[in-house]
Parts: sequence; structure tokens; C-alpha cells
Amino acid sequence: MKPVKVGICGLGTVGSGTFNVLKRNAEEIARRAGRGIEVAQIAQRRPNPNCDTGSTPITADVLAVADNPEIDVVVELIGGYTLARELVLRAIANGKHVVTANKALIAVHGNEIFAKAREQGVIVAFEASVAGGIPVIKALREGLAANRINWVAGIINGTGNFILSEMREKGRTFPDVLAEAQALGYAEADPTFDVEGIDAAHKLTILASIAFGIPLQFDKAYTEGITRLTTADVGYAEALGYRIKHLGVARSTAQGIELRVHPTLIPADRLIANVNGVMNAVMVNGDAVGSTLFYGAGAGQEPTASAVVADLVDVVRAMTSDPENRVPHLAFQPDALSDHPVLPIESCESAYYLRIQAKDHPGVLAQVASILSDRGINIESIMQKEAEEHDGLVPMILITHRVIERHMVEAIAALEALDDVAGDVVRIRVEHLN
Repeated sequence: MKPVKVGICGLGTVGSGTFNVLKRNAEEIARRAGRGIEVAQIAQRRPNPNCDTGSTPITADVLAVADNPEIDVVVELIGGYTLARELVLRAIANGKHVVTANKALIAVHGNEIFAKAREQGVIVAFEASVAGGIPVIKALREGLAANRINWVAGIINGTGNFILSEMREKGRTFPDVLAEAQALGYAEADPTFDVEGIDAAHKLTILASIAFGIPLQFDKAYTEGITRLTTADVGYAEALGYRIKHLGVARSTAQGIELRVHPTLIPADRLIANVNGVMNAVMVNGDAVGSTLFYGAGAGQEPTASAVVADLVDVVRAMTSDPENRVPHLAFQPDALSDHPVLPIESCESAYYLRIQAKDHPGVLAQVASILSDRGINIESIMQKEAEEHDGLVPMILITHRVIERHMVEAIAALEALDDVAGDVVRIRVEHLN
């Protein structure tokens, strides 16, 4: 049988890794796919000295790959929204299957892309767009298909996880660790997507759509970064038996879907709380299976290439199948997607960590407890430290029970209005992931 011909667009870190894995494991991959997979063309803007492409034809025009009649599958690894979208839509219009690692493209333009792919009867595969080499999309879409998914929670950005791990383990400040992450290549020169939760929100949007059978709705995801976290809060959380992680949470409730990325306290005895460095992990809770944990390298050359090549194998296996009987892009049949709404953050429910800087006066704790009680907020635990030497203020740290966010916002406003409370109240959400 003739080999399937692939065009790789983008020969950076992941592109070169994909080429190398296809070349090194060609025989094993062909045994799995039932046919050989041949890289017939590469599009790259600049040479990559770390990838020996041999005699493979190379072009600087990515759209030429989409228009090449010899190409069966276009692998989009250029990133971004604009050119990548044009490339993918052009490939689909030309009847070619697509494999992509582009989480931003899928999260923002996936609904349009999948609709066009259905019209043309082609496959768009995107396992590598979430959590690198961890096959969590396949697990959600196929392995857990018997379940009603209750929630998904994940550490899905390695840069943020590295920063928080260093802050906890070595007592370092956020700016200090960020500078090292940039020097090591974990963070970009502009780290906004990583440290503000945008990258994680792209990935969570995809996971939530597959988990709950809803359209992709990145614009409704709540994002909060880690730039304001202090070593003091990391230490207080540890003393209370928690770890702070930059967590993506998607939860199905009767009112709607929670879709949020933010710093989160997790009990230190949870497996996911002990995922450190640049590693990723995703927990999925289903009604039949209970809780499952998927752990591994969330980025990197060959871990991500592993997912790209696995998608290529899946595409080759399914190329001759009836398009109506393939696994749906978002796990559920397109005409069965739910209109269950994504909730605004004010309507989401969580427990909370609060740090209040109070004057060393009697009765302050009673005032704090009264404000919380009046709004139906129960205190689970409290820790009060000695007055700090530089300002005489007493750090008061509380963990609350679960409460709707808008009630907590009202309570914090009332707390900050107290004469004996100085500055802003620090608020971090808490998830027990039971």
C-alpha cells in the first residue's frame, strides 16, 4: 500500500521533533498504522541546524503545502492564530486531513474549523494541543466515553508550575524565579500567556468542550495569573497543609459549566499537589470511573512530537473509514452538543484562603467572623501570626468553606472597609478535589 504523504509546516522545536520521531521510528509506526508515513514536504521560515531533513523538499510558503496535490495530511506547527487558521482552512478546503499542536487555534477557532472539516469529510486531530505528550484528549474522548464527567482539574502550564515549585521549595520570589525560567527557556521573553493563565485557559477550554459536550468558548473562560503571589502566602498555605498550584478547573453544575484558571490551594496529600517543576497533570472525575490522574511532560520537543505522531497514526488508520462513523472532534456528535451555559466567575463556587493584615487591636477577629457569618460564609480553619516588626500588623489567615464567589466579593469589600484592616485582603481559591 502506498505510504501516506505528510507536509510539516513549521520546523521549530516540535516540528523538528516530529520529523525526527517519524524518521527514527518509521518501521514501528508503519506497523501500527498499517501504512508507511512519509514526510513529502516541509515549510519553514528559517533553517533548523538541529534537524537533518536530507532530500525532503522544503518551501518557505506554508500555503504551498496546503495546495500541494501530493500531500495527504498537513501538520500545522507554526503556532499563532492568523496564518495558522488560513493554513488549516486551506488544507481542509483542499480535502486534506490536518494534525495540529496549536491550542490557541483550536480554542479560539475550533468551532469554525471542525464545521469545515465535517463538510469536507476530513479529520482534524489535536492531541498535542493539550498537555504535550500526555494523551488526555484521547482518554477523555474515547477511554472515558462511558462516563458523565463531573469535573476536570489540571496543572497544564509547565512554566507556572516551575515558578510555584521554586517559590515553595526554596523560598524564592516570583520575579527571581521568572527570570530563571526565561534563562532556561521555560518562559518566553514576554511571559504573559504563561503567568497570566491564558495558555492554560486555551487548553482548559478544549478539555471542557470534550468533557461536557459544549462548543468551544474560550472568551468565557476566567483567567487569573500568579504574578501577585508572595512567598508569604506560599508558606502560610504549606503551614495549613496545602500547596498553591496554578490550576485550571472545569466543573459541571446544575446551573452551568465553571471554566476558570487561577492560583489554587490544594491539600498537600493530593497526588496533583505534588506535581512539581515543569511537569503537567490532569485529574478527571467521572461518575463511573471516579477520579483518574494523567501525568507527564506537558511540553518539550519529543514529548509533544509523540502526541503529533500518534495523531498521524490515528488519521492514517481512519482515512478510509466512513466520515459519519469517526470519533467526533469534540467527543459528542455535532448535533448533540449542549447549550449548557458557561458560568461567570461570580456564580462559581469555591472555598477560599484569605490573608488579612489587621491592626493589633482586640476584637478584630470577632468583626471578621461577623462579616463572614452575615453572608453565610463558614470558617474551616484560622491561623493568626505574631505582629510583624516593620509595620506592627498581624497577619490573619483563614480557610473558608465553599461559597458562591459573589458573596465572597461582598465580604471582602466589607472587610477592607474596617478601620482595623490595612490594605487589600489577599484571596486565593481552594479546591479539595475529592
